[in-house]
Amino acid sequence: MHIISKEFHFSASHVLNGLCDDHPCGRLHGHNYVLKVFLKGEPDEVGFVQDYNDLSPIKKYVDEVLDHRHLNDIFDFNPSVENMSKHIFHLFKPQFPKLHAIVMQETPKTSCYYEPTY
Repeated sequence: MHIISKEFHFSASHVLNGLCDDHPCGRLHGHNYVLKVFLKGEPDEVGFVQDYNDLSPIKKYVDEVLDHRHLNDIFDFNPSVENMSKHIFHLFKPQFPKLHAIVMQETPKTSCYYEPTY
């Protein structure tokens, strides 16, 4: 079994609600996010688990919906990396059945790995 990945980058702001008053993430702030998608499967006759060009709908979503936006205006949930990675996974899983996991990184030192349990 093979697992491949592709990265997408975007910059956006957000505010995380429900935190104590002095928590820095409760204030308006931004990140340079890295979204990494993982697909799992056996290579086809060409040798691809998935043609990377097929992932253009994910790039379009990142570029047109997420990049340089205020994420609280995009999502109807608290836009933590945990919530966003799960949402993005389930948004694209029907289109990409081999989608295995999502990693969303908000800083060089912090990220969330989302892999559903079935």
